[in-house]
Amino acid sequence: MICHLMGVLRMNGLQVYLAIPNKKSFRLVSGSCYLPHPAKEETEGEDAHFICANDEAIGVADGVGGWVEVGVDAGEFARELMCNSVAAIQDEPKGSIDPARVLEKAHSSTKSQGSSTACIIALTEEGIHAINLGDSGFIVVRDGCTVYHSPVQQHGFNFTYQLESGDGGDLPSSGQVFKIPVLSGDVIIAGTDGLFDNLYNNEITAAVVHGLRAGFNPQLMAKQIATLARERAVDKNRQTPFAKAAQDAGFRYYGGKLDDITVVVSYIAGSSNT
Repeated sequence: MICHLMGVLRMNGLQVYLAIPNKKSFRLVSGSCYLPHPAKEETEGEDAHFICANDEAIGVADGVGGWVEVGVDAGEFARELMCNSVAAIQDEPKGSIDPARVLEKAHSSTKSQGSSTACIIALTEEGIHAINLGDSGFIVVRDGCTVYHSPVQQHGFNFTYQLESGDGGDLPSSGQVFKIPVLSGDVIIAGTDGLFDNLYNNEITAAVVHGLRAGFNPQLMAKQIATLARERAVDKNRQTPFAKAAQDAGFRYYGGKLDDITVVVSYIAGSSNT
């Protein structure tokens, strides 16, 4: 098979060039921003993500920090899971990637100790096809409104569904699968809980509206949203989604939650090939 190599995968500084996709009605134009927890910058934190620019797919994962108590860096698991997801995507039919199958293959190939959430989104002829497991996720913004938000999967407060190496953890089949029609001009914001614990959907949507009016590209939009989430994370005087969830669970908590923050922004654009 002969492929023209164009486009780039971005994952925590790693770049891998990828092959051109088939012709589509729409294309996914993506950018990302990752802000590791300030105390974890030297180890790159525990989040991981990828952008397969020419395979029209993105993914995020959040390594579960509790593993540090037994000397394990769960970021290694998350990074390997995302790398294996990219490898699995290369075996998928162009234009009809099945994220659930990708996650199943990636999980079975991931051998690092640890566990993580996972969210993989692909653009197909029918719209976006996604799988989400845990408390990472995505929203879809259209004409200034949030038209979809993937539900959080938790066993209990602050106890997310998670994939683990070996036979532990939840199964990839426990993830929720989504098929959502999209329109040109839609904006997809995928992220880890560092985003969604600190910003409400309406705050993210307002940032998207502001960014579009200012002419931001997806990379700059992602940076703007991640920066706002970090500001909220260190603000002890503002109600946040995490604080609300903690209060609902019976805890006395107010303010944001300092964490790794990953934001991937994708614009749905008309195909330049049509």
